[in-house]
Amino acid sequence: MVDAPRFPYPGSPPVHGPDDLYATPPPWDIGRPQPVFVTLAEGGAIRGRVLDCGCGTGEHVLLAAGLGLDATGVDLAATALRIAEQKARDRGLTARFLHHDARRLAELGERFDTVLDCGLFHIFDPDDRAAYVDGLRAVLVPGGRYLMLGFSDRQPGDWGPHRLTRDEITTAFHDGWTIDSLESATLEVTLDPAGMRAWQLAATRT
Repeated sequence: MVDAPRFPYPGSPPVHGPDDLYATPPPWDIGRPQPVFVTLAEGGAIRGRVLDCGCGTGEHVLLAAGLGLDATGVDLAATALRIAEQKARDRGLTARFLHHDARRLAELGERFDTVLDCGLFHIFDPDDRAAYVDGLRAVLVPGGRYLMLGFSDRQPGDWGPHRLTRDEITTAFHDGWTIDSLESATLEVTLDPAGMRAWQLAATRT
C-alpha cells in the first residue's frame, strides 16, 4: 500500500496513514504468498531482478528471494516493512525493503526484470494510476514484465477498494505495453474463505 486507503473494510480500525493499516493484521495480509504468485513462480514467470510494489509484510518479495533472485520491496508503511525485514531474518533470506512511494518509482534509479503488484494498482485514482504506470515503464527493462493481482468489478458488495474494470486495465497499459494475459482470478483474504474476485494481469514493457 502507498497512501492510507480511501476505503473501509469490515472491522477496520481508524486509518490516518499507511502505518495504521498494520495496527492489526489487515485482511490482505494472509501470512503467505497469494496462490496466483506461487503458480507464477513455479512456472518461471518471476525472474531476474524483482521489485514488489506495495510489498506490505513482504511475502512476495520473500517468495522471489527464496528462488535465489535479487528481490526488493517498496511500501510507505514502515510498520509493514519492519515485519518484512524480521521475516527475512527468521527465514534466512536476503531481500531489500525500502520506504518509498510507488508513484515515484523512477526516483529509485534502478531497473528490474519483473515487477509484482498484489493489491496496489486498485487503490489508485486515475491520476495516481497514470503516474504509477509511468514509473513502471521507467524501472522495467524492455521485455520486462509486470504481474498484477487487483480487485475486480465482478466482486459483489460495496466495501473495499475500487473495483477495476477490464477497460480500466487495458486503457492504463495501452501505450508501451503488450498485454500478455488478463484473466479472472481470486485474491485470498482472511475475511472470507472464498476470497475476493480479482483480475490477474501480465503485461510486457515494449
